Amino acid sequence: MGSRARQAVREESWDSLHYSEASNASSRDEASEEDNVESIASPAFLTVGDVQRAIHPLQATADRVGKQVERFAESLDRLSFKKEQKSGNSCYHVLPLVAEYEAIASRTVDRLRKVYAPGKLNKSPKGFKRKGRSSTDRSTPIPIHEDGDEVGMSNTTIEDLHHWEQERQTWRLLLLMLQAEYPITEALPSDRWHNVKSKRPASRGPPHLYSSENDIWQTFLAEDDSAWEKHTILEWLKMSAESSGEEIETVVAELEQGSDRGAGLNPQGWLFSRLEIKQHKRLRTWPKPLDPNSPGMDTSLVNPDRTKRLVSQLDPDVFSRQARSLREEDVFFERAQWRACWEMIRRGRSWETIREWCQTRKDGWRALCIYGDTRTSEHGTWQSRILWRRMCMKAAKLGGIDEYEKAVYGVLGGDLSSVEKVARGCDDFLFAHYNSCLLRSFDNFLERRLMSTDSSIRPLVITTSDSIQEMSSTQVVDKMLRMELFETEAKNPLKSLQASLISKRFRIFIQDQGQKWAQLANMEEKSKIMDKPELQSTEPTFAADVTLESYDLLRILTHMIFIFQELDPVMYKSSAAENIVVAYVDYLGIAGKQQLLPLYASRLSSARAIQCMARQLPFITDSRERRTTVQLMNQYEMDVKAILNMQLILIILDMQEPEAKDSRNYPRPVILDYDYRNEGTKSMRPVKRGFIGRSINGDEQDVINAFEWYLLLDGLWQETMRSGTILYQYLLESGRLAAARQLSQTVTFRMISLNKTEKLLGRSIDIANSQNTSEDEYSNEHAMQRSTRSRSNQARQRRGSSSRRRHQAEREVLLNHGESFRDFENLMVALDALEHWKDIEAQGKNHPDPRHAKSWKKEIQTAHDAVVASMQPLLYDWLQYPKDDIEARAINKIKIGYLPEMILAYNSVLQYGGHMLSREILLQCMDLAATVAAEHSDLADIFVRAGRMSELVDSMAIASKSILAAEEKGQKPGRNRKKMNGASMDIWSVKVASE
Repeated sequence: MGSRARQAVREESWDSLHYSEASNASSRDEASEEDNVESIASPAFLTVGDVQRAIHPLQATADRVGKQVERFAESLDRLSFKKEQKSGNSCYHVLPLVAEYEAIASRTVDRLRKVYAPGKLNKSPKGFKRKGRSSTDRSTPIPIHEDGDEVGMSNTTIEDLHHWEQERQTWRLLLLMLQAEYPITEALPSDRWHNVKSKRPASRGPPHLYSSENDIWQTFLAEDDSAWEKHTILEWLKMSAESSGEEIETVVAELEQGSDRGAGLNPQGWLFSRLEIKQHKRLRTWPKPLDPNSPGMDTSLVNPDRTKRLVSQLDPDVFSRQARSLREEDVFFERAQWRACWEMIRRGRSWETIREWCQTRKDGWRALCIYGDTRTSEHGTWQSRILWRRMCMKAAKLGGIDEYEKAVYGVLGGDLSSVEKVARGCDDFLFAHYNSCLLRSFDNFLERRLMSTDSSIRPLVITTSDSIQEMSSTQVVDKMLRMELFETEAKNPLKSLQASLISKRFRIFIQDQGQKWAQLANMEEKSKIMDKPELQSTEPTFAADVTLESYDLLRILTHMIFIFQELDPVMYKSSAAENIVVAYVDYLGIAGKQQLLPLYASRLSSARAIQCMARQLPFITDSRERRTTVQLMNQYEMDVKAILNMQLILIILDMQEPEAKDSRNYPRPVILDYDYRNEGTKSMRPVKRGFIGRSINGDEQDVINAFEWYLLLDGLWQETMRSGTILYQYLLESGRLAAARQLSQTVTFRMISLNKTEKLLGRSIDIANSQNTSEDEYSNEHAMQRSTRSRSNQARQRRGSSSRRRHQAEREVLLNHGESFRDFENLMVALDALEHWKDIEAQGKNHPDPRHAKSWKKEIQTAHDAVVASMQPLLYDWLQYPKDDIEARAINKIKIGYLPEMILAYNSVLQYGGHMLSREILLQCMDLAATVAAEHSDLADIFVRAGRMSELVDSMAIASKSILAAEEKGQKPGRNRKKMNGASMDIWSVKVASE
């Protein structure tokens, strides 16, 4: 199949899935409406919705994120299928997939914001205290319809909005980090990559004495890969704060209350301090600015509590220059202003935005202080900027009325300690470190590149940032993870994931989480989908708080693993990584997303993919879904045959009891009633009622479902027969007769033949009963050959005869492969007939009414005939042709275990029939004895090996006495009572001659 054909098939599959999901959504809506109606009329009864929720225990989760799950899968399938040829060490071919995942998260955030905007009072993930939703916001949100796409939002919460905001940030971080680690060298179309490719600046030539600092900055980012990576992370931290942080007005609201001037930061500056100064000047009739050294100033110009000296002037640095304080209300106002400036810088707001905000509040001088930042200003020489950063560094260390003022100057000057002090979360901590490291690297770049031009400028180019040693990304992240302040937030799974991406240790993160998921899965009992890992000697690097229900994290990690595997297939192929994918596949199966399973399982290693799908198939019971799954497995080039075989093996292993795995005892079904007593007389034991039973457990039903999958595959006759034989062997050896009977009734030899012979023989037939058809065809051909005289017609007839013989030979081959399977099916037919006979026989005892006797006798006769007919295949060459030694040993155990018990039960049925139906039936007991003792029969040997020959002899002796007793009951002399085939009971008419 060509690439276009495969693509068309995939598109058709996704269209079919969308249609199916739309139908299911419609049915769920109808079910929900029925729930609403029924809850009023009859709340005690189960509704359709209740039944659906019971069938799918994760339906709420599946409904909430179902659309996103499907979009992720569709993007993975379509974009990975259409991906460009990989070129060198570039991430060119995976970026569209990452960008699509970010877009999915962004669209989800937009829709959730429309739902929760009224109640979203605080959405910052940076450690600020969140407020709960008010009582007016507790009503169920209304689902949103956008562009014809219904998104189920009724099951979401405000926490889902926080999660999707963090997930969007995570995908954006991955998009940026991939381009930093695997830079794109190809020429990209601008329209397609406008929002995907990070715009790394181009070098503006070697820096010189007259270069602007902006040109040197651009060259610095273009030439230094480490600097570009730090810059990228800083920009991402700013974008994250902007997209998920609180509104500035909300942040400073608490400080506004202390400023005693109402909300909105009333643009009056230091209102209360100014009033104090004016009042003091009026009292002193002072015509010029107050001199702080004037007599009496220390005692007269003080705050209302007379505990602090107030400033005597109103210039911005007066309180640091005069070492005096402002009125308490103005201190709150000042702190609010600097807090707002810090938040705007932290979020990456442009200088124009900050200037507009400050000018509105008549504080334009603050904007001028910020204007010197190299990253926001294109004007100024590098010499002046160095001096400006020195000034900011000094202000961050020594000046300032508030810690946020120091933090603002710390960001501009590259100081670390002042910015760290205001860090309220992991992102703030990383921002402080990367900002300081980046400016330190820039200073080093200036010193290194400009010293070679003119050594006289060396005194200017000195390190402006802290004297601490520069730290790598790994060291920064490790320091953050160890800090008690951020311990709780650092254990957030998405925060921990972001830390691993920043420190380029995603592989270690996957290893830690894959090991943890395996431990959780095996905590209470052994998991069926992943093995228990070995105990780790060291603590994991990333101790994220994950549980078995962290489904969203599973989805994110699974797709990230696939992305990294595209870039480095060897490094990211590990057992721990596959544990995560397997766990996600299991979640999809539980959530009812069966059509997505092959897509994800096919990306595992061959052995793990087979095992993963084998674990999921038993839960797919709908025939249409099964056919679709087989088509998808073939489409993704999975080994369907191996998957079906593994499915059967795994279920059988699950069903085995530990102590029974190595058992060598023969199976011993209890068909006869060994508790039967008949007043001390020796009589034949009757058949036990209900010896097969009706109860089937989940594992037994799974193994039957597993075998049904073979009906969906064309061909594979030999494998199907082999698997069915193995299944029968296990069920019979373990005494699971109810499951074996259901298997014989659910997947019959006739059904398999009709399903597979169309592909194998050209037409659908039951090969077990098609011999007469072949003979009829031969007779018709022979008649036609005699009736025609044309040589050409005769030649065609000869070709037809050859085709008939070939067809007959092929049929014989198929019969030979299926012989053991048919024999096991015949065994179950005979067992079922025996149990049914016993049920009818018991009904005769329970209905003494004579009017019932006639109809009961017809029923017992029919049941008797069914037993006789079903026992015949077991008496002649039953299981005589095993395919190999392994099958021979298993068959031998089953024959020794089952045949003696069944023959004894059969003899009991014949004896009962001889008494209740016809005395001639007793002759069949003697026929049975002859059959067992026949020269070419192995039945006598089986009785001997089973140690039950004495029981057979006793049973036949009792039958012989029954025949003699029957002859003594008034048979008319001279009447030759003949049985079929000429047999007669006259031989038992023994008379003693009189003397």
